[in-house]
Amino acid sequence: MTLDGLTVPLRALRLLAVDFPHLPAPDVDVSPIFPEWLRLSFHDTSGESLAAFEQWRTALRIAPEAVDSRTQSAGRTRVLKAEGQFAGAGIVLTAYADQPDVDRAPAGQAGGAR
Repeated sequence: MTLDGLTVPLRALRLLAVDFPHLPAPDVDVSPIFPEWLRLSFHDTSGESLAAFEQWRTALRIAPEAVDSRTQSAGRTRVLKAEGQFAGAGIVLTAYADQPDVDRAPAGQAGGAR
């Protein structure tokens, strides 16, 4: 595949930058493995990534009920994920944030919810 094969998600990214310059900057992933998809992700430990996810979800008009909420890393990380469409590209939004109610014991020691 050539770069031309990624035209759809790259065009969507360009339009997102023009239409939503005021929104928080995501990590961006465009891949020849999934050439029709643009992935936007948000990572932090403070929970601000969840707020950024919601701002983007709202801007892209992805319904709240389309959001999948789960945890990973033995319940220590909250993950939000939603898919939608923008400018002909599939959009995947993902946010990762530390769970505030999980004891952060050092590696090798027991830890759990408070």
